[in-house]
Amino acid sequence: MQRYVKEKSIAYGIAGVLLAIVLTGVIYQFNLQPTPQPTPLQFQTFSSYEELKTFLETRMDEAKQFYKPLISPFFGESDSFETLSSSVKGAPEHSTTNVQVAGVDEADIVKIGEEGEYLYVVSKGDVYILRAHPPEQAEVLSKISVNETYSIEIYVKGDRLAILGNHCPYYYPIPIFSDLGTYIYSEEAFIKVYDISDRKSPILKRDVKLNGTLSGSRMIGDYVYGVVNQPAIDSSSYETEIVVALPKIYTNNVPEEVQPTDIHYVSIPDVFYYFTTVISVNITNDAQEITHESFLTGATALIYVSLSNMYLAIPNTKAWISFEVISGARDETLIYRIKLDEEEIILEAEGSVWGYVLNQFSMDEHDDFFRVATTEWTSEISKNSLFILDMDLAIVGELENIALDERIYSARFINDRCYLVTFQQIDPFFVIDLADPYEPEILGELKIPGFSGYLHPYDEDYIIGVGKQDNNVKLSLFDVTDVSAPIEAVPPYIVQGDWSDTTVLMDHKAFLFDKSKELLALPVSINSFQIEEDDHYTNIFRQGEFVFNINLIDGFVLKGNVTHQENSSDGWDSGYWVKRALHIGDVLYTISDRKIKMNNLEDLALINEIELL
Repeated sequence: MQRYVKEKSIAYGIAGVLLAIVLTGVIYQFNLQPTPQPTPLQFQTFSSYEELKTFLETRMDEAKQFYKPLISPFFGESDSFETLSSSVKGAPEHSTTNVQVAGVDEADIVKIGEEGEYLYVVSKGDVYILRAHPPEQAEVLSKISVNETYSIEIYVKGDRLAILGNHCPYYYPIPIFSDLGTYIYSEEAFIKVYDISDRKSPILKRDVKLNGTLSGSRMIGDYVYGVVNQPAIDSSSYETEIVVALPKIYTNNVPEEVQPTDIHYVSIPDVFYYFTTVISVNITNDAQEITHESFLTGATALIYVSLSNMYLAIPNTKAWISFEVISGARDETLIYRIKLDEEEIILEAEGSVWGYVLNQFSMDEHDDFFRVATTEWTSEISKNSLFILDMDLAIVGELENIALDERIYSARFINDRCYLVTFQQIDPFFVIDLADPYEPEILGELKIPGFSGYLHPYDEDYIIGVGKQDNNVKLSLFDVTDVSAPIEAVPPYIVQGDWSDTTVLMDHKAFLFDKSKELLALPVSINSFQIEEDDHYTNIFRQGEFVFNINLIDGFVLKGNVTHQENSSDGWDSGYWVKRALHIGDVLYTISDRKIKMNNLEDLALINEIELL
């Protein structure tokens, strides 16, 4: 197996939104002083197992003098400008996964085959293959069971199906932190590749397993790239002499252990270290060997992937685990650029910026520049910034102190602009010009009630916002034709109820939009409270897919909704909560764990439905 590492390498663990809570809590608890500038990084390699072990023992002992974990160190991934059309001749028009970067596919729980005929659905521990089109002939063709697993997602490429996920973990207490209820765990990630040329009889062709947790992935062409994290210390060895749990990769049950001399790192003190393995798997060619690189550092947050690069955003613990307990530490994110070229995985650059990154949409690559929006917390105030870095990840342009005492709720980079929403009590929607990467500037802003937690382009001059106002779901359409004075193009649509929510705010792949069909759909849940005669309250809960017509004249017009559980008087079964919607031709498909419904897009009349058993 070939290896590709260029001068520097990185470390990667797992984190997400909870990590920011830990970092902020530690800053406030110990009142640390800021470092004078973003951290310069020097990557090194270990010469032996003993050097790796000594590094972990020494750095963890030093860090523990000033740090006690506030929560258990288990972090999840926080982790669509263009709708891709099918390239298969004669395939019916259909929607695809709502992705951030055109040509870079993202794993999801539902996929449509390129031919527009077959549907692939994850339901708990199973993957269903269905004939979906025409809807009158829809049927389940086969089912693949991957039991005792979670976070299962899939990719489809021609006659190949890739299933990715994690086997259920085993948790162990850490003896030295037993009074804090802190645990570490043993886990296994997997990538299974099936030949589905016969949809009724899938054949497992490649089974890849790795120690740790799959925290993110992308597919470019025939290659699936996964990011897997695992604790560096064997949890059973904490009471005595520590044992390093080296990364292991199993291909069709043939093991390979990554050697310490192949692990690269940056010397940063931490309490919990993780190995991160970036792996490349060609899912169409079983003969091509997988390639991988492993790195060591503290906890990691997010990834962004362009057509040629993967960026890792890692909150820097060196800024808040200090050996001089003094005030003013600044939040900082370390960024690493890894070139992806089919099977090649090449670390090419590192850099850092102040603040923490919200999610993948706060990052973007355009014209050989990397743009990132961050929020930074201090003991007195929060502030937001936008940084532009070159391909060496050196900062070349920046905007700081945007919307003081607020934080970023959503961001979207589109060509030479950035649209940014911050929030505390009102929703400032910012239009930022990035045409000159060395001199970014705010062109205009709009202040309205509520906030937008997800932004999606309607076209070059209009942006759809999905958010909340007064605890209810709010849809906005921003007109940025006059960049100096953005406005709401149409009245916002607010879902009525005592409380309503949408999973789009946490998962952009639940958002369906097709401008040519004037179609917008998203899953919505509503709570309403009804007062009974005895003054007791009854909670009425409803969940389903809200389907809208959207255009610049009429704005948001609700066509209706599709629910998978018509009568919830006996309690609501979450197995029937609609998670995804898609269309093939003029048919709307809605998917829950237990059912698939097919409705006419014009009037939402039911055509067919299938129970997933």
